[in-house]
Amino acid sequence: MTMKSKQYIVVAGLLFVMSSLLLLMGCSSSENTPQVSAEERYARGMKMYEDEDFLEAIDEFRVITLQFQGMALADDAQFMMGECRFQREEFVLAAYEYELLYRTMPTSEYVARARYKSAESYFNLSAPSYLDQDYTKKAIDGFQAFIEYYPTDSLVSEAEKKITELNSKLARKEFENGLIYMKMEYYRAAIVSFDYVLEHYHDTPYAEPALFRKAEALYARKKYEEAKEELERFLRKYPSSNLKDAAESLRRSIDGALSAESELRSRHVGRTQYSV
Repeated sequence: MTMKSKQYIVVAGLLFVMSSLLLLMGCSSSENTPQVSAEERYARGMKMYEDEDFLEAIDEFRVITLQFQGMALADDAQFMMGECRFQREEFVLAAYEYELLYRTMPTSEYVARARYKSAESYFNLSAPSYLDQDYTKKAIDGFQAFIEYYPTDSLVSEAEKKITELNSKLARKEFENGLIYMKMEYYRAAIVSFDYVLEHYHDTPYAEPALFRKAEALYARKKYEEAKEELERFLRKYPSSNLKDAAESLRRSIDGALSAESELRSRHVGRTQYSV
């Protein structure tokens, strides 16, 4: 037998011994730590959730979604991960967990609730009106999708209330942009902002002042006829407005400006005729 053959036999023997030892160790480990069932893990996770040990609960629920995919408790565990994140006020992560459920488990009984809770997570992230409103828009889209998919759900009325609140926030932001433009004397830009409020948020409390401010901006631009038309529209639509006195004052100013224009035109015509 050559030296090379002897070395091969030694190496093969060592590999066999190591493999046997690893197999024995694996068997021993399996015997000492038996596999925990999905039901046991879920019960353990729910106990941790009730005790407000949310991070520990997430670990248990995560194991179920990874090791027991396709089993009955997988969607329960996925939903509960969203609930744990929601309770911890980790709303971005909560939205992710809820969205993962209704995208990957579309037949789950939790889909409707997950859609609502995803939108509610973004609702809780919605910033004050003077800040970026990306989460506000995500929340509106989420609640609208929920209403569209589940129009008879008991949470629809609550979703509609939240949409109204969020739309008012967006209307306020646009209205305040218009006021800023007014102060800067960018009247054309102000009119664009007020028109946006009137077109997209006509059912919010900001539609009324937006219409009045639009008339003011038109007056400032010397668009007196248009300003008068918008002001008359305002007085017809909001006869009891707390801006009524200001509107009446503006109407007198507009009428005065129109009279001055008319007189100026008459003088111009008179001078023209005289020169002829």
